[in-house]
Amino acid sequence: MTAPSTLETAAAADVPTELTDGYHLVVDALRMNDVDTIYGVVGIPITDLARLAQAQGIRYIGFRHESNAGHAAAIAGYLNKKPGVALTVSAPGFLNGLVALANATTNCFPMVQISGSSERHLVDLKQGDYEEMDQLAAAQPFVKAAYRVSRVEDIGRGIARALRTAISGRPGGVYLDIPAAVLGAIMPKEEGDRTLSRLVDPAPRQLPAPEAVDRAIELLASAERPLVVLGKGAAYAQADAKVRQFIESTGIPYVPMSMAKGLLPDDHPQSAATARSLALKKADVVMLIGARLNWLLGHGQAGWNPDAKFVQIDIDPKEMDSNQPISAPLVGDIESVLDALAERTKPGQITAPSAWREELGARSAQNVAKMAKRLEADPHPMQFMGALKAVRDVVHAHPETYIVNEGANALDIARNVIDMHVPRHRLDSGTWGVMGIGMGYAIAAAVESGAPVVAIEGDSAFGFSGIEIETICRYQLPVVTVIMNNGGVYRGDDTNPYDDAPSPTTLMSAARHDLLIEAFGGKGYRATTPAEVTAALTEALASGGPALIDCVIDPSAGTESGHISHLNPKGITVGNITPAKK
Repeated sequence: MTAPSTLETAAAADVPTELTDGYHLVVDALRMNDVDTIYGVVGIPITDLARLAQAQGIRYIGFRHESNAGHAAAIAGYLNKKPGVALTVSAPGFLNGLVALANATTNCFPMVQISGSSERHLVDLKQGDYEEMDQLAAAQPFVKAAYRVSRVEDIGRGIARALRTAISGRPGGVYLDIPAAVLGAIMPKEEGDRTLSRLVDPAPRQLPAPEAVDRAIELLASAERPLVVLGKGAAYAQADAKVRQFIESTGIPYVPMSMAKGLLPDDHPQSAATARSLALKKADVVMLIGARLNWLLGHGQAGWNPDAKFVQIDIDPKEMDSNQPISAPLVGDIESVLDALAERTKPGQITAPSAWREELGARSAQNVAKMAKRLEADPHPMQFMGALKAVRDVVHAHPETYIVNEGANALDIARNVIDMHVPRHRLDSGTWGVMGIGMGYAIAAAVESGAPVVAIEGDSAFGFSGIEIETICRYQLPVVTVIMNNGGVYRGDDTNPYDDAPSPTTLMSAARHDLLIEAFGGKGYRATTPAEVTAALTEALASGGPALIDCVIDPSAGTESGHISHLNPKGITVGNITPAKK
């Protein structure tokens, strides 16, 4: 082989090397791992990252506040069973997004927040850089994991690590810090391409031990009053057919948590949702599928049979025994555990005695009849029940509609009134009970599915993210926001005994939320009767565009803190507040 001549070597040296930079490597790494949508708010130092992502075919949805963008990414992760991605600027923008990231972790939603940050040498010496903050340290207590990319050649590894961590095992929120200098760093493209990788099996199956499966089967088979509790983890697993097969083949009654509603239709004959209190009080063996014995279930104590034994399916062994002893822990992913149960259970081995089912059925019938009477009433001014019954009846004709729900009374009453028949179509404030998820969840549900969304909001809850109706209008999304407007936090008839200033829970009773959306080109409606709610929602869904219905509710409607007023501490002044002397 002839060695290259001096002239050939010189010519080769004159050929310019193709270059890449941190921006391109981030986008290339995301695309390589099938990230097709980013939710965010642009600014220094990530504006060009959003532009480049859009130019390279990644859909970018720009928000007005980072918390709302983060909530959108989180619920996208829940709906798609793959990490949703949020993009924020440094320091204050990062902190705004961190609320949503922490909420994603608490709810077990796979999400990655990518934030630009200030230069490390300035931050570490506290030299007062623009938006200076040690973001990695700030994030770590609130997330599943936090990583920082300090070299441009580590971007691909950082993206892969963040995505895998978010989706594997128990899903959660992951923070990825990329300093501005790394985003702007330049390197040869050929070398950069070699640093990128595509994840292989990022959420592998985790099979339960056979002896654990047999133990659970024996316990369930011994039950006289068995019960299944379905949590949102069961909905996230997307093992819908296998969940239904287990329920129906055993005949065990079940209670769905709010975001598990629709996994089986709410009118399924085995649903004990309308006899929940009786079911929890008397069940002797309880199987938790993707549900945790946290405050939403009274920690397995308040309202429960004190002698109940628990079977729990969870991918995280640390969850077992967190509140009550778990007699039969089943550690693994839900689909694999249900497969193992089906394989190892003998025909007819697990059953629900007819007396137990009949007892729950009778109580359900009583409670349904009581609810029907309440729903038949049509008082004026309009009550929550009347407005929500109208929403329910219209949505029944559009089963593809996603329901987003937040508030206090707006959340509690809607959960009881609006039954669900399709899995993963009810999205609410979840485990943390956080307010402000409404518009972010609604936008993501519309973006990811293309289906219509009805966001049922308390007037107070709407205020946390209401400006995002501009985002809804900007992207012309099929989102109808329905506001339960009773003029207050919880209710609007509270008074201030000291002076004429509004009480702590008082909002503007004359607020015209319907005019807000018209400022951005959407359609606004004002409804004072259930019939007007029906007409407005019917027209809004038919239009397929952005709309908002301001439902004027009786200011005295609602209760303090909704259904969780018992969580309010009782001090000596409660119920006995007297005004101070001026």
